[in-house]
Amino acid sequence: MGRTSKDKRDVYYRLAKENGWRARSAFKLLQLDEEFNLFQGVKRAVDLCAAPGSWSQVLSQKIGGQSSGQVVAVDLQAMAPLPGVIQIQGDITKLSTAKEIIQHFEGCPADLVVCDGAPDVTGLHDVDDYMQAQLLLAALNIATHVLKLGGCFVAKIFRGRDVTLLYSQLRIFFSSVLCAKPKSSRNSSIEAFAVCQGYDPPEGFIPDLTRPLLDHSYDFNELHGPARFIVPFVACGDLSAYDSDCSYPLDLEDGSEYKYTPPTQPPIAPPYQEACKLKKNGQLAKESLPKECSINKVDNLPQPLTVPQGHTLLSPKVEDNEMNSSP
Repeated sequence: MGRTSKDKRDVYYRLAKENGWRARSAFKLLQLDEEFNLFQGVKRAVDLCAAPGSWSQVLSQKIGGQSSGQVVAVDLQAMAPLPGVIQIQGDITKLSTAKEIIQHFEGCPADLVVCDGAPDVTGLHDVDDYMQAQLLLAALNIATHVLKLGGCFVAKIFRGRDVTLLYSQLRIFFSSVLCAKPKSSRNSSIEAFAVCQGYDPPEGFIPDLTRPLLDHSYDFNELHGPARFIVPFVACGDLSAYDSDCSYPLDLEDGSEYKYTPPTQPPIAPPYQEACKLKKNGQLAKESLPKECSINKVDNLPQPLTVPQGHTLLSPKVEDNEMNSSP
């Protein structure tokens, strides 16, 4: 696929590069903010699973630009630096990561915690839904350590069959839980975002990262009454904006010639880097064998069929005639 074909297929991918965003997901957070005013009064924000950094970019411009604004980005992968963003390369399931976040905030809790992380999808919907749910719960678990009372939590969610259990869990900790679908999120995707406002944990709750918030004793199909919480669904963004599922021409409205824009920040340490290097050198499909396992060309030639002494090899026609003549 050529460069321009991807720009033509996904308009938000093209707009992200033209506006200097590291990824198209930046528009999702911007459209969520338009609907819910997420950044109003926020001075300290945490971006979990931050790489490649598009949400951290938005936070740095909306919050980090203030004199007292602070943004902390956390991810297992290394991320290129961003102005006004403190980076932590750590695991969100570790207590040490939560302590380091609070340390950067000088002992103060965060006003906003966001998470746009997602697992590497397998195509098996039940498996992908489960992995995404566990990632969301891990983000919620660390949020209970660093989020202030009344704070806001935003995380990606897959609207799978058992999403009601996640809504019920989130409703325990927040006074308001909504499911939002930004305009820049493809309609063909089950992706949505849980917008949780008014952090208010149950009385006596003690955050503990060593213990998951949910265990396997829950039966997804037996939730009913107060335990079965149905959250409102909200569509975000200008309804007249670009459709993320449509393709748009490269011709600009003012008639000027289209020019390709490279990505704002290429990956600095992608997991496929070694494969790209092998492919560039023409070694991707080659496999070196040990000397003792080398294959001789003679071994590849077809060998004649040997028949044991005293046996004869019958052709298929002879075998068929004998079978037809048998009583």
